[in-house]
Amino acid sequence: MKALSRAAIIAVGSELLTPSKLDTNSLFVTERLNALGLDVIAKAVVGDVRDDVAQAVGAALARADLVILSGGLGPTDDDVTREAVAQALGRPLAEDERITAHLRARFAARGFAMPMPENNRRQAMVPAGAHVIENTRGSAPGLWIDHDDRVVLLLPGPPRELKPMLTALEEGLLRERASGTPLVRRVVRIAGRIESQVDEVLGPLYKQWAERQPPIAATILAMPGSIELHVSTRQGSAAAAALALDEAVHDAVGVIGLDAYSTDGRLLEEVVGDLLVDRGLHIGVAESCTGGLITSRLTDVPGSSRYVDASVVTYSNQAKSDFLDIDPALIAQHGAVSEPVAIAMAEGIKRRAPADIGIGVTGIAGPSGGTPDKPVGTVVIAAVVASRCRARTFRFYGDRSLVKFQAAQSALDMVRRMLLE
Repeated sequence: MKALSRAAIIAVGSELLTPSKLDTNSLFVTERLNALGLDVIAKAVVGDVRDDVAQAVGAALARADLVILSGGLGPTDDDVTREAVAQALGRPLAEDERITAHLRARFAARGFAMPMPENNRRQAMVPAGAHVIENTRGSAPGLWIDHDDRVVLLLPGPPRELKPMLTALEEGLLRERASGTPLVRRVVRIAGRIESQVDEVLGPLYKQWAERQPPIAATILAMPGSIELHVSTRQGSAAAAALALDEAVHDAVGVIGLDAYSTDGRLLEEVVGDLLVDRGLHIGVAESCTGGLITSRLTDVPGSSRYVDASVVTYSNQAKSDFLDIDPALIAQHGAVSEPVAIAMAEGIKRRAPADIGIGVTGIAGPSGGTPDKPVGTVVIAAVVASRCRARTFRFYGDRSLVKFQAAQSALDMVRRMLLE
């Protein structure tokens, strides 16, 4: 039985070809396959058309020895994955009465007044020779099909169903068939620099890393409000790989310095939260253009009640005066989007909370409201930490949501730097 080393992923669903729905399953599947030592060589998104899915399966089988499909296993006419795979493999479909009985029992156990609709029997149609995989979270079972020396794996589309099913396979059938050394990766998250700047300072390290044993590969990714450096290897023992990556991360942080905010997977809000806990400090946030996003990110972290004291969204000028005691004359003189007003917001929430640290953010998120002096994307951020105050005017690019995210990222990073300094 041939070991599996190269994988292709096919996400099935016409909704994934629209702006309203993203294929997040492929990211999870890729991560889990890499951990088993399998290379993902191709990904595709295909609509709910049987012939198109069948063609995609055939093309994937010509290049990969493991093809994983997600989605299209439901009971409706547009759930075509089973039929498409059977067509691509030249195998007949037949109803598995055990699946049908399980589906009927599942409907009865849920207390529905009406019996199971007959179209649910479609979920019991199985290509000849397929191994049925139990779905503990939903109605659609998965299917494992050995085809010559390759494998076709059908997984349900909902992530809450796909993830536990793939995890169980990872610990069983997939682990037994996988070949190669698992890919081991570390991620360094960086703020305050653009992609080309990071690449420039890290350039001398790339050759050193490639010549090490085990060799280290590096990739730089530009993310909203940050840059990610991915260093990885799939050679050597697990201990040797871990040591080599630790050394590479140490090298990178040595040249990036304070701009590197995370080397252990933590997000910026987690890093800031840990710094606040370590120092026994509390924070208050006054937001205008970010509309509560900074507070939302801080409080997404479990245990954030230990350091988040208070937050206000003072969108209007009147609210800035009423809730933060900002003199209307200051706003009239400098404008709501200005460093004096951002500082007054930070000082106001620090005093009102009361807290050790105050953040004030005001800006123009767009798409309208800009002026020649203060175009869309102009955001002013201020932070007051103890007796120290810092304010900075930024110009962010992108749509409204992207401007808001970058503003929140920069505000959190400003606090991080002030705490470390």
